[in-house]
Amino acid sequence: MIVEQLWTGNAWRNFNYLVVCPETGEALAVDPLDHERCLATARDRGWEITKILNTHEHGDHTGGNHKVISATGAKLLAHVNACDKIPGVDVGLRAGEVVKVGKTVELEALDTPGHTMSHVCLFAHTDPPALICGDTLFNAGAGNCHNGGHPDQLYQTFAGQLAGLPDTTKVYPGHDYIANNLLFTLDREPTNQAARSLLAAVEKQDTSRALVTNLALEKEVNTFFRLYSPTVIAGLREVYPDLPEAPDEKTVFLKLRELRNQW
Repeated sequence: MIVEQLWTGNAWRNFNYLVVCPETGEALAVDPLDHERCLATARDRGWEITKILNTHEHGDHTGGNHKVISATGAKLLAHVNACDKIPGVDVGLRAGEVVKVGKTVELEALDTPGHTMSHVCLFAHTDPPALICGDTLFNAGAGNCHNGGHPDQLYQTFAGQLAGLPDTTKVYPGHDYIANNLLFTLDREPTNQAARSLLAAVEKQDTSRALVTNLALEKEVNTFFRLYSPTVIAGLREVYPDLPEAPDEKTVFLKLRELRNQW
């Protein structure tokens, strides 16, 4: 399986993706907002875009659909509950269904509500595994819930699904927010040396060749996975004095999401 991460360079800092079967050259375009770049990359590499997957319904992820479909005739896939929000969906996906690309690529659809209530991530059971996660999980961060989502559901997605995936899983998010997210981690956990070292490494990275993290690294530097950290909890109790000394992990997650909204 080939995963081609395409940096759009736009104001929203989107990543688009082409997931390709190396045997046939068939490709799945994920959230192809920059349709020109997606089409040009496929053309230059000799790949054929046969499917499009929207992780969710927001315009910065669906805005290139029409142009790619017009150019390629690709079929459009999205969460089954997004079919009334995204024009022209051909296949509505439910949890556990498999998206096939060419002869060799199989991607499991994960129902991952939180950023929106009709969000899908794709998980590849490869070696190493890979997660194409849209706006659910970012490098060192988590999606917001401002436009059709809910933080309770986002917590359930993190705790009930993402945290249980293999640590070797490569993480392919919908946006590049890594530097700012690491700054938030350090604001909440100033003693996190892994986050401090990673920030120094990525502050001036070439985003067209961005670092691809894995879940093991995320669990070291992403505050939304560090709900047990005494330093994180102590810092939250300074902001929220009514918190108990040992709050449950859901409460920590929700308070972190609330702080991140204002940070």
